[in-house]
Amino acid sequence: MTEPAPSGRQLPGDAADHLDESLASVREALSGLRYGAIQLTVHEGRVVQIDVTEKRRLKPN
Repeated sequence: MTEPAPSGRQLPGDAADHLDESLASVREALSGLRYGAIQLTVHEGRVVQIDVTEKRRLKPN
């Protein structure tokens, strides 16, 4: 299945599959995160790493 790219071009099947997999991984990371950041590392147009930094707020004594 090919997905339209943000520029309007069609993505080849393997690129569309990789994009779907990457988006699913980002959704999963977001679903468990209350406070923090998600950083994507992209190499040659493909997501190769997802870093999640979670912040925990402590209540003062």
